[in-house]
Amino acid sequence: MPIFTAALAGVIFGIGLLLSGMANPGKVLGFLDLAGRWDPSLAMVMAGAIAVGLAGFSVAKRRTHSMLKLPMQLPTATAIDHRLVIGSALFGIGWGLAGVCPGPALVTLAMGIPQAIIFVVAMLVGMQLFRFIRKN
Repeated sequence: MPIFTAALAGVIFGIGLLLSGMANPGKVLGFLDLAGRWDPSLAMVMAGAIAVGLAGFSVAKRRTHSMLKLPMQLPTATAIDHRLVIGSALFGIGWGLAGVCPGPALVTLAMGIPQAIIFVVAMLVGMQLFRFIRKN
């Protein structure tokens, strides 16, 4: 059942990315172009997502188990350290260069957009590189 629920959540998330325009690199790059023709519409999408997330986390913090009776596993880290800053910077640079982040990249890959293959392969290589660096 957890796999089905995760797959359903992923499909709903993907549909949300498509409807909001977050899977469209041109729209994302327009949002990131503060010095040019800035498109603020994705800020509203993000504000809505943050509001839903805050409500969800507020409910989740009061629970010990999920609706599927699995233990709640919420993040506990609060420190802003060099790993967070470097990771955030790398994420932002990648988002600005490609116009997509991991979620929309998987949506565009599922849509059969060839450029998504390059992004997803690079993302997977980066994940493996991180694992290698963390082990050593």
